Amino acid sequence: MREFTFDDVRAACDAIRPYVPVTPLVQSYCLGDGERKFFFKLESLQHAKSFKIRGALNKMLSLTEEERARGVGAVSSGNHGSSVSYAASLLGIDKAVIIVPETTPKSKVERIRHFGAQALLVGKNYDEAHAFAVNYIAENGLTNIDSCHEDVYVYAGQGTVAVEILQQNPEIDMMVVPIGGGGIATGVALAAKALKPEIRVIGVQTAACPAMIASYRDGVCYEEYPTEGDSVCDALVGGVGVRSYAMLKDYMDEILPVSEAYIRKATAMMIAQEKLVVEPSSAITAAAALEYPERINGKQVALIMTGGNIDSELMAKLLQENG
Repeated sequence: MREFTFDDVRAACDAIRPYVPVTPLVQSYCLGDGERKFFFKLESLQHAKSFKIRGALNKMLSLTEEERARGVGAVSSGNHGSSVSYAASLLGIDKAVIIVPETTPKSKVERIRHFGAQALLVGKNYDEAHAFAVNYIAENGLTNIDSCHEDVYVYAGQGTVAVEILQQNPEIDMMVVPIGGGGIATGVALAAKALKPEIRVIGVQTAACPAMIASYRDGVCYEEYPTEGDSVCDALVGGVGVRSYAMLKDYMDEILPVSEAYIRKATAMMIAQEKLVVEPSSAITAAAALEYPERINGKQVALIMTGGNIDSELMAKLLQENG
């Protein structure tokens, strides 16, 4: 694997700047007190409603004309797929195929198709979809736009989130970031530590699928990992990326498992009280602040809201549960 460094993040900032808007960093109404302030980094307001546009676009800008002509493919739980689809439309790439699990929320599948890509629903979970996608993408001559496993361009694009946060508020002393495959967590942690070595970076995983926690506990990179019971965090389940597993422990201060109950409560809080529509896989950072107040203890804390793709049915259910 080629080394991933902060120089890659700097280059990504320059590459994606013409295409990707700076998202707001807004202070929370509900969290914090006189001692502490919490801020939401609203990647949920990207045009494709996800931070994933950063890495997908940075990777696709690196492709040759021949590679663009052959087309691109990706496996996704939804957000990465819609971002690849949107990036393909921005760059005039005609063929984009996104493989998603059959359980992917309807809103995410519709968004993939809205931007022009073909969506194939395969497998009962992300790991099954991924196993199919590896062969499909290779057999059809597509360039794989990998969301988290190895690609430096993707990791670097995700790391631009941390650069923006510290430009918007240099006093931020803690960042909290979701971990699924680990792409954004690794990019953010590396960039944040490069710019401000004393900052603390906390990763959060759903307790229903703590793949990175288990990987470090067992000394094994679990590229596939089971989910216990039902999880509302469809974007955070499955295994971890090999690059993230190799690097994250050197940059991240702590990884916390967050209960599904707190995630559901926090999602409802974000919508009903903060008036911000985010998906549970984003609200997990706010959930961590509620569940672990003694650990999420910075003076000025950035909670990264990675996406806003939530089905209306789930939204209504969570609001009713926590009304």
